[in-house]
Amino acid sequence: MRKFLRWTAIAILGLALFIFANNTNLWSPADDGKPTLLAHRGVAQRYSPDGITNDTCTATRILAPKSEYLENTIASMKAAYAAGADIVEFDVHPTTDGQFAVFHDWTLDCRTDGKGVTREHSMAELKALDIGYGYTADGGKTYPFRGKGLGLMPTLDEVLAAFPDKQLMINVKSNDPKEGELLAAALAKLDPKRRKAFIVYGGDRPVMEVKKRLPEIAVFSQESLKACLYPYIAYGWTGIMPGACRDTALLVPINVAPWLWGWPNRFLDRMEDAGTQVFALGPMRKGDGTAGVDSLEELDRLPQDYSGGIWTNEIGLIADKLRTDGRL
Repeated sequence: MRKFLRWTAIAILGLALFIFANNTNLWSPADDGKPTLLAHRGVAQRYSPDGITNDTCTATRILAPKSEYLENTIASMKAAYAAGADIVEFDVHPTTDGQFAVFHDWTLDCRTDGKGVTREHSMAELKALDIGYGYTADGGKTYPFRGKGLGLMPTLDEVLAAFPDKQLMINVKSNDPKEGELLAAALAKLDPKRRKAFIVYGGDRPVMEVKKRLPEIAVFSQESLKACLYPYIAYGWTGIMPGACRDTALLVPINVAPWLWGWPNRFLDRMEDAGTQVFALGPMRKGDGTAGVDSLEELDRLPQDYSGGIWTNEIGLIADKLRTDGRL
């Protein structure tokens, strides 16, 4: 029995040493690269995230405006790149006349002077709308952007033309595979080298259609994130990379990240070797919508030498802080 216990203890100690050696950052110093900054919807009007659901009209609860920009417009994307963004994320909907409108909401009623489901309109009808119509910071007493958003809803083609050499992330707002086919057809017109600068995410079925037709484009969905992270948490300590973690993108909340094997440097190295970009999000919590790293306190929760991606709704604030710290 003593011999058995001794060998069991040796085996456990050996396993612990292997796990430590295979996941410690001692052998994986941070590289000299800077963080990759992703501006969610460009420069957008901010709102309180408390109690947000999929049905919440965020335009009616914005904070006092700090800029003149409206999300998902070409002007807001230009401002985001000028502020320091490496990537801009935006949302698309197919239109009845075969184009893609760049707009977040499933319906028009919240932000615009239009009505109904966004994708049930032609691009000409959407271009006629005032996309700043519904924004208010004081419960409807004033509408500071009313009349200033006329004609500002862009098409996907306009965005692609405006940013011919920038990295872009496209959010497909449905789970309809036909939408993936249409988006792939639109992106197939671009040079294959150009398409490598795109990331597409959204419903599992449409993004898989994009991947099937354009394998050079990185895609992800909620299901693909689970398919990567769950196995990685289970056996990533071995150094074996789950197949679902290859050639994709990962969103990692900052309060979950420290529990990932090898976080941050070993983890980032593994994902880079697998052709996958990692973006840190704000802390995972219920009902916040898409929470980015949106405050200096949240930014401080990332290691000082962090060189992965940062998803933010406050590109100016985060980029300025990183510059001040000499990290950009």
